[in-house]
Amino acid sequence: MISIQTQAPEVKWKQQMEIASKYNPAEVEKKWYQYWMEYQLFHSEPDDREPFTIVIPPPNVTGVLHMGHMLNNTIQDVLVRRARMQGKNACWVPGTDHASIATEAKVVERLASRGIKKSDLTREEFLEHAWEWTREHGGIILEQLKKLGASCDWERTAFTMDDIRSESVLRVFCDLHEKGLIYRGVRMVNWDPQALTALSDEEVIHKEVNGKLYYLKYMVEGDPNGAYALVATTRPETIMGDTAMSAA
Repeated sequence: MISIQTQAPEVKWKQQMEIASKYNPAEVEKKWYQYWMEYQLFHSEPDDREPFTIVIPPPNVTGVLHMGHMLNNTIQDVLVRRARMQGKNACWVPGTDHASIATEAKVVERLASRGIKKSDLTREEFLEHAWEWTREHGGIILEQLKKLGASCDWERTAFTMDDIRSESVLRVFCDLHEKGLIYRGVRMVNWDPQALTALSDEEVIHKEVNGKLYYLKYMVEGDPNGAYALVATTRPETIMGDTAMSAA
């Protein structure tokens, strides 16, 4: 008599095909991203294919990714990957922004913890401290993007204060100034008393407060009747800077 066993192989087959009930990104994403990086699948060189390039709006070098970055970067990644599948020479250029105001605040805070005042440093010395901060914190966002699977051409990573970008900015600003398209204004809109610099409206948190209106008498010198000009202001702290008055 011949007996045929069919249960054992079937059970073994079922065990081999068993799929985890929950997705474990650690088992998949790191492996495949390393494969993509090893074979430079995101790198691009100019050729005869139709070009498709996106320059990532650089996030601040001092920060970390937030939901706004995530939405923006996801859309860019989808477009770049689609372009690759269409046979285009797709290139997604990554980079970070120096975020001068925010970075300076962080650097000044660190210097204070070391007992150093910014005013005691030369420009070159302060820049070295700023670069030290950048080297320590600048790669956080880029590493976060890699963890998310962003298909950037990492060999083209740029920083807004590196030599190439700095030279380009100076050249463009000089060119625009010579053409009369940009100019230095004669007044400051927003003043940061701590950073001692002017800020744009985008860097200011606007808040309505109840203020006071101060009335000042500017006496007319040499007038026997004590004549004066009455001026109203909400900022009496600027009075010491006044040197003259003009009639409207």
